[in-house]
Amino acid sequence: MTDRIDPVARSRTMAAIRSKNTKPEKWVRSALHQQGFRFRLHNKTLPGSPDLVLRKYHAVIFINGCFWHQHEGCKASHLPKSRTDFWERKFARNVARDQKVLYQLKVLGWRAAIVWECGLKKRQREATLQHLVAWLHSGAEYFEMPVYDEFSDL
Repeated sequence: MTDRIDPVARSRTMAAIRSKNTKPEKWVRSALHQQGFRFRLHNKTLPGSPDLVLRKYHAVIFINGCFWHQHEGCKASHLPKSRTDFWERKFARNVARDQKVLYQLKVLGWRAAIVWECGLKKRQREATLQHLVAWLHSGAEYFEMPVYDEFSDL
């Protein structure tokens, strides 16, 4: 299947996708800051440059896009219909890198949380953020929000 958009427009669209300071990231930062948490952003000295680093809690938080990081079971983690071989390889590399980074952080003694983009949709945002805050206080090693059903009542 061919791309519906010409290469120049596709390039412009892809270049506009940000990896830092995304809306989901800003929502998490704002909510944590309002709760009194203090953190650093995108620490390049840690594996994977976590989106948020909370040294006091020895915890890092990644805010992952469901499409780019292939959130298992999420509708947003579909495979594009064109250039499927390219996308399969790209997504496999992303998932493998994410697993490697989590392992490296664990070896270094850091607690890690993954907050998925789908968990920050309007209906789930408050519950996700409450779970994240509870995790920070709990001292548990790992945190990842489940896949939300679009029609679930939270």
